[in-house]
Parts: sequence; C-alpha cells; structure tokens
Amino acid sequence: MPRKKPFSSKQKKKQLQEKRQRKQANGPAYLQNSSDSEGSGTDSQAHGGNQKVHRDNAAEKAGLDTGLDVLEVNSQPYNYSHGKYDPNRYRLHFFKESRDDMAKRKEKARHPYNPLPEESLEMDLDIDEENFIDIPKRPPWDYKLSKKQLENNEERYFKSYLDEIFSKHNAEELSYMELNLETWRQLWRVLEMSDVFLIITDIRHPAMHFPPALYAYITEELKKSVIIVLNKVDLAPPSLVVAWQHYFKQHFPLVNVVCFSSFPKSTEEMEQMSKKVGKVVFKKRRRGTYRALGPQELHTVCEKLVQAEVDLSSWKHKIELDQGVEAEDSDDDDDNAEDVDVDNDTKGKQVRPDHTDIYEEHEKYKDGVLTIGCVGFPNVGKSSVINGLMGKKVVSVSRTPGHTKHFQTIYLTSTVKLCDCPGLVFPSKIDRDLQILGGIYPIAQVREPYSTINYLAERLDLPRILQIKPPDDDVDITTYRWSAMDICEAWADKRGFLTAKAARLDSYRSANNLLRMALEGRICLCLYPKGFMKNKDFWENHDHTAAFIELKKHYKQKIQSPC
Repeated sequence: MPRKKPFSSKQKKKQLQEKRQRKQANGPAYLQNSSDSEGSGTDSQAHGGNQKVHRDNAAEKAGLDTGLDVLEVNSQPYNYSHGKYDPNRYRLHFFKESRDDMAKRKEKARHPYNPLPEESLEMDLDIDEENFIDIPKRPPWDYKLSKKQLENNEERYFKSYLDEIFSKHNAEELSYMELNLETWRQLWRVLEMSDVFLIITDIRHPAMHFPPALYAYITEELKKSVIIVLNKVDLAPPSLVVAWQHYFKQHFPLVNVVCFSSFPKSTEEMEQMSKKVGKVVFKKRRRGTYRALGPQELHTVCEKLVQAEVDLSSWKHKIELDQGVEAEDSDDDDDNAEDVDVDNDTKGKQVRPDHTDIYEEHEKYKDGVLTIGCVGFPNVGKSSVINGLMGKKVVSVSRTPGHTKHFQTIYLTSTVKLCDCPGLVFPSKIDRDLQILGGIYPIAQVREPYSTINYLAERLDLPRILQIKPPDDDVDITTYRWSAMDICEAWADKRGFLTAKAARLDSYRSANNLLRMALEGRICLCLYPKGFMKNKDFWENHDHTAAFIELKKHYKQKIQSPC
C-alpha cells in the first residue's frame, strides 16, 4: 500500500468545493438530452467537478416540465478521472420537493389537525386504466449487440419511459419513484433468471408495497408464478392478516399468499414493546438464531408450483433441522453485519453480489435448480426473509432504504437458489407521507418531517400513545386541539431533545425520532383492506383467523422448547 501524502487545508477546501459542484450537477446521464451531454456541465462532472457548473433542472433537460429537481440519496464524493468504478452507481434517485412546497406543508403542520375515522386507514388497489402506471421493461436485445450499444438502447428507452410517465401524470401527484436506471437493471436481471417470484410486502401496508404492474408483467408476459409474502405478521392483528390474504386472493387470482416473520413475537411481547414507547427506542438486539414463521408454508407452495420437476426434499429436510436444532449465537448486529458464506448445504457455493452486465436467456429450472427471486419495495424485509429461510444471517440488513445495492444469489440448498433484488420504488400515486412512514423513502433525507407527523396524528391518537401533555399546563387535556408541531415539541420536552446553542426544544429531532419509531413498529400504523371496518367482527371470528392464532401459538411453543 502506497504511503499517504500530506493533505493541506487548501486541498481540503478544494475538495469541498468539488463536492458542492458535484451536488449541483445535472443528475443522471439518462435524464439529459444528448446535446447537453457534450456541454461544459457534464464535462465538469466527468473530471471531478473542477469547473463551475451552472445548475439546470434535470427534469427540464429531459423534456419533463415537472418543476422538481433530482436528488441522489447518500451520494459520495468521487473523482471520476481516477478510475472506472462509480460508488454512486446504485444510489437511489428521487425527485426533490421545492422549498415553497415544504414551507406550505410546514405551515399546515402548525395548525390543529382533525382526527380521522378508522375508515380512513382502508386502502384499495385501483388498477383501472387511469391509475395504472406501467413499469420500465428491458428493451429487446441479442448477443450481436455490444455492451455499449445495449446500454445506450436501455438509456434511450428509460428516458422515453420517463417522458411518457410525466406526460400522462402530474409529477406532484405521483409518489416518490426510483429514477436510477442502474437499480432497474438489477430488477431486469432478477426477472430474467428467476423461475418463481416472491413479492414481499410489509403486513402493515401491503397494498402500498404491491405493484400491480409488476404482477401483470410476470404473470401475463413472462408466464411465471408469483407468491405474495406478507412479512412481519407479528406487527398486525391476526384478523387483519387473514383479511389481507383474502383480499389479494380475490383481486389477484394467480397469486399464492404466504405469511412470514423472521422473528415472530407473541402477543405478550408485542404488548410489552408498546408499553416501552418513550423509554428505550433504538435498543439493538443481537440475534444469531433465525426461527422464522413461514418457511414450511412457502416450501409447500413451491412444491405445488414445480410439480416434481425439481427435487425439493433437501429444502424440506433443512426446514426440519432449523426448527429442531438451535443455531449458534452470533456477535454481529443485524444492522452492521457483512455478507458471509453459506453453510455446508450450499456445497461450497457462496453468497455473492453479481456485478456482471452479461444477460442470459432464461432456462426453466436450469440444472435442476429452482431459482426464487425476491423483489419488492425498500425496507419490506427482503433480506430478512432470505436470512429467515436460511436459518441464520447470510445477507446484511438495515433499516435504511437502498441498503442492498445489487442483486445477490444465495443457494438455500443444492436445488434451491434465492436471488435478492435491491428494493425498488415503483411508480404509483400513493401519498408521499405514507411512503415515508412505510420506510420507502429514507427518513434521514426527509427535509420537512412535520407534515408526515400530521398524517400519522390524524389517524392515530399520538398524545395518548406517547403520553404527552399540552405545552400550556392550564388547558384541559381532553379538549385541547393538538397540532403536529405541538406533538413534536411535547415529545422533545419529554425526551429532553434540545438544540445545541440556544437549548430550545428540538422539534426536528423529535419528529425524526417519531418517524423512526413508526418505522420500527413501536408506533404501529396498519392499513386495512377496503370494507374491513364494516366487516371487522366477521374477520375476527373467521375460521382462518382462529387457525392462524393456533399456528402462531404452536410455533411459539416449538421455539421455546426445541427438540
């Protein structure tokens, strides 16, 4: 390793200037016109940003009159002239809200909100032609094309796809959506190589995490099977889990629905966790054993789909071993552990990120191996599902969206291969505040969190849950009309969040803390399928609800007293 050279303050100042110039650059190349790519702005970015760059709206350069800028989440400073590898290649790209919009939303959060009835939590998947938004699909290709030609074709197609989307829909009405072509390329590879797909959703808001366009593409064009995985089922009432199962089976008849939880909790544990709100919020838990709920059901569904074309007996044997034999404890933390090799069942094959740009035509059950692709939005638990199926940590997980940068292949057994796809934010018209609460948009990048707290407070009784008091002691708690800003300041006062210089209540930190509690499940916002509240008694007394409760009890007893 070469010896480091002295680094002066003048060089540091120059580095910071280059970093600011890169942030002011014009976004991804595929959002620019070909004429712009020859201009001084792109040349400056390609050479590390040594020249002054005059920022233009990247959306306008793409011919999109949206009035929004492109934000590269967690973009790293890098001098492109030093090497070919780009550390920002797989960064999440979103449209950025204007300052005027943020100011209006912040002002609204200062006014008292009106609590909404529980029916406001009901959500339906509108899949009519007006609301249906298609996903980008990889353009036709063949082996005669060079790598450069293939990439140019994909970039031109993706630009035309964005042009079409924003010509049909107003950008302000659309939710956050992924604008990085590299992330979509990862999905295209997973779609090509997989035989069965797991569309993984969070049980708290599965309708938001299920893209109908992806379902239509897989079942109608690719002619492959889809399994919806309702993940984190321990965070929702059993009646709601059963209601969502029936909802998806009714509206999407070609899917199978499986319930899953990497770390199933009992009802007593959930109640105890809800009582700890305000005490220990971010306590890190060390887990070495994955006793997931759902691998057996997933194996049964896959066995029906492959119809004896693939031998899944080794998978069944692994499930029996995992349920009966406790794995060794690990000292690694869930949020920081690195990828590790798989156990002996994989016969020497490893967990590996795949950076290759080579495409292969799909061969069903190639070499007698079932390939299962795990796709979905960020933060729904795709990597945790894989760890739960493996019975131990094999891929790194994090609460931060975009943690998985490229797809990874993992051999579950010698005849079953898992493919972990990076989380993708599919285009939709879902409320952006709900996306933030669902973990789709990184909380660290939220510049105005108060409107999201307002959205949460309208649907949940936050003052009662947080056990906070109004800022004025003389007012009546029962009649006081709260605002989102009042809640943030009251929570800051209770937790002792103060600004560094003036020692004022730090409402921004308080709002950020509340959003992370909602993401973790300590403040649990669950969406209901359409008509759930009207038929709530029916679902609570449903036979499948009782069967699901018994399954959880039986499984919990098996974990607590292993063979």
